[in-house]
Amino acid sequence: MKVGILAGGLGSRLAEETVIKPKPMIEIGNRPIIWHIMKYYAHFQFTDFTIALGYKGEYIKRWLVDYAALTSDLTVSLRQSAVERHGGTSEDWRVNLVDTGQNTATGGRIRRLAPWLGDAGTFMLTWGDGVADIDLNALRDFHRSHGRIATLTAVRPPARFGHLELAGDQIVEFSEKPQAGEGWINGAFFVLEPQVFDYIAGDDTQFEKEPLERLAKDGQLMAYRHGGFWQCMDTVRDRKLLQSLWDGGCAPWKVWD
Repeated sequence: MKVGILAGGLGSRLAEETVIKPKPMIEIGNRPIIWHIMKYYAHFQFTDFTIALGYKGEYIKRWLVDYAALTSDLTVSLRQSAVERHGGTSEDWRVNLVDTGQNTATGGRIRRLAPWLGDAGTFMLTWGDGVADIDLNALRDFHRSHGRIATLTAVRPPARFGHLELAGDQIVEFSEKPQAGEGWINGAFFVLEPQVFDYIAGDDTQFEKEPLERLAKDGQLMAYRHGGFWQCMDTVRDRKLLQSLWDGGCAPWKVWD
């Protein structure tokens, strides 16, 4: 099953880093977050990727082209202008890098991936800035079981601020915990049928608006409820949280050896 990753947005809330590189290339543990996402999918044997590029897409192209070389020992023959690689990465990935426009909205980017994703039936899709510990095989099986066009992963993210329990003016409990009282939100990690492209009008279409609204109205949108770890990287605070989990050896999405 193919996997699409949207990696073309501006990432304006991380402007101090995204001024020089796209948000999916911001590093956690000295690796871009998009690498973490791809490693996670590959753990479940989903290794055929198509990445929708936009803002500073050339940065991602250079990284992938250089990735094999930078993780290997090399023999360089200057006379023959040849490079021989020894060992290095064991990633068995196939990656299509598709320019989907600088200012294209999320729906438009997905529609532009139709020639790459829609020819083999059911495919997966996610954003290039979020990680989770979702059982992707269970997600796939859930999608197949209901026969609808689209499945999104519904999550309850950690609260942005500390939760307070008050007794008068006294704080009797302070905790960081999931927003259980706020209900479920769209956590991406979609499974989609090719018919989803018919719900996207053009480049200006935000996938999170009219397409998902119409799919829901038509009874074609299902939610796979994930109660485990999920975290997007929208802000500096988010990045620091992900980095601290990685540094502490307790990153829930780190399921590979």
